[in-house]
Formats: sequence, C-alpha cells, structure tokens
Amino acid sequence: MTRHVYVHVPFCRRRCSYCDFSIAVRKRIPAQEYIAALRRELGLVEVSEGLETLYLGGGTPSLLPPDAIASLITSLRDAFPSTPALDAVEVTLEANPEDVIPANANAWRRAGINRVSLGAQSFDDTVLKWMHRSHDAAGIAAAVHTLRAAGISNVSLDLIFALPAELQRDWGRDLDRASALGPSHLSLYGLTVEERTPLARWISRGATSAPDDDRYAAEYLSAHSRLTACGYQFYEVSNAARDGCRSRHNSAYWTGRPYLGLGPAAHSFDGAARRWNVAAWEAYRSAVAAGRSPIDCQEQLTPEQRELERVYLALRTAAGLPQSACAPDRLTAWHGSGWVELAGDRFVCTPEGWLRLDALVRDLTGSGEMV
Repeated sequence: MTRHVYVHVPFCRRRCSYCDFSIAVRKRIPAQEYIAALRRELGLVEVSEGLETLYLGGGTPSLLPPDAIASLITSLRDAFPSTPALDAVEVTLEANPEDVIPANANAWRRAGINRVSLGAQSFDDTVLKWMHRSHDAAGIAAAVHTLRAAGISNVSLDLIFALPAELQRDWGRDLDRASALGPSHLSLYGLTVEERTPLARWISRGATSAPDDDRYAAEYLSAHSRLTACGYQFYEVSNAARDGCRSRHNSAYWTGRPYLGLGPAAHSFDGAARRWNVAAWEAYRSAVAAGRSPIDCQEQLTPEQRELERVYLALRTAAGLPQSACAPDRLTAWHGSGWVELAGDRFVCTPEGWLRLDALVRDLTGSGEMV
C-alpha cells in the first residue's frame, strides 16, 4: 500500500540557529556508509507497490555526492520494481543554494530528480548570517537559474517569517524577491523556538527577543495577500503553489495516506500505526549493520486519535471538511468571524482561520490536545 517514500539524510555542515532536527554535523560526509546503511534498511522492509513520490530530506541531502544520490535512487527503484518510468514519479531533493552548481544540478536531473526544494529562508544577508546559513542572498537566484538550465523547472523556495524585530527584516521585500524568481512553489514557516537550539540560548540570556504573536499574524496574512496577487494558491496552511505544482509527496501526508520513512529519525505510517527510527546517525548505522531493525518506537492510533488527525489535517488544507462535520451554530459563528468560507458543501479555513487552527479543531472535536 505504500507508494510514498521519505529518505532522511542527516548530514549538515553546520547547525542553523533555529534547528532542532535530527542531524549529524560533519566535515566529511560519509556517503558510502550512508548508502550502505540505507540499502540494509531497505532489505528489512516489505514493499509491493510502485513509487508515486520520493522525497530526499534532511539534514542537507544536497551534500551527498551526485553519484551517491544516483545510487540511492537506483536502489529504491530496484526495491519498488513496479515503479513506472521515473519521470512519472515526483522525486524531490532538498538542497542548499551553495550546493547548486551546474555539475551537481545536471547530475541530479540525470539521476531522476525533477523537483528541488531550496532552503532560501531569506534574501537578507544579515538575517542569513544570524540564522547560521552558509549561503548569501545572491546565491538563491543563482541556484534557481542553474536548476532551470539543468532542466529542473519545478523549484520550491522555503522562507521563514516572524523573526525578531531587532533584525529589521523586511518581509515584504523578501516576498517580492522570492516571487520575482517565479518559483513553482513556496513554503512559509513561522519561526519557532525549540529547546537546545542556539536561538533558545540567545533568548534565555536576553541576546535576542522571542517571536511575537502579532508579528507572526501580520506577516502570515501579508504573505497570503502578496502571493495570491502573484498567482499562487495556498493549498495548505504553510504552502502555496502555481497551478499544477502542488507537492504530491506532502499532499500524501495531509490526506492520511500511508508512507514509508527510511534513515535516522524517519517516520512511517501504515494508516493505523506510526513508527519512527532511532534518531542518531551512529545508532542507526550500527543497528542496520547488525541486521537489527532501526525502529525506535511505534504507536497504534486509537479511533479517536485517527479522527482527530483526520479533522486536523483536513482543516490544514484548502479541501476543508464537509459542512455536516460542524454543528450549524458553530459554523455560522466561524463564518461570521471570517475564519471559514463555504465552498459548495464544504467549509475551508480562511487565512485568519488558519491562524486559529488549533483552537478551531479543539472547538470542533472537544479535544484538549493536538496530534
């Protein structure tokens, strides 16, 4: 039943100031050891379907040498023998702008990569330095042009908003520069403070301010206004795309379809249960080298949890929920407040409603916690 595969590549050159992902900071990327470990894990899982989407995320997958990426994709195709021609599969690579050079981009396209998610984050060099990013603003445009020259036209840009006021980041300018590049897709993420990150330490000692809710709301709504005017449609709370360019892989998550996760910290879901691998690279490598499953933990979702997740994921997207899922008085109140719109027999969140997503789901389900 699994047609969607996520591969976690944990390696990074440095840790960004806000990042709490499972990464392994390395000067030398152990590419061959990593590919060998992935192949061992593949040998431990049962597959029977062909691939529809493949997503190489991280970490920084673009740090892998192009031949390692090609080898990885070949191994996955061999493991999913009923996969159609690779051009029919959405194959996404997360990349940092500085890794997008002509030789790499051309090799990625030959290997089957047809979509790149570019970690731009900002077009302000001061902000990029504060984030501990290793590229500058000029490198973003250069990377987009290089990808297109290599035949990869489906390019997504990641941007982070709601930064501390003292950075004096011009969010409108960043949106304008991003849309001027004409990416097919944009992902927008509000800054969050996670424990054990440089950002959390800076805030604890007063070196920078915590994210501000009013700034978050204002910049989120501004993004909707500007990007919609440029022809983008927000099809999910944090994602906007041009026609025909929605992320098929991420859409599988949001519609509750099964997926397989490979690599350190990767999550899998079979429709009823979720499991995840050990997070540390060395622990993962050691487990599969010994022929052991790298699964760290798993949970069986109760019917109540599955329903809560179904409601939450549906309200995250532009598909929304049937009107019958909400009591008429509550729906009338939400509509009157501008938090939802009616589209035929369904109700969908407005941008203002997406800002209140957790509260709306709690109101709808009576749940005190989110999944």
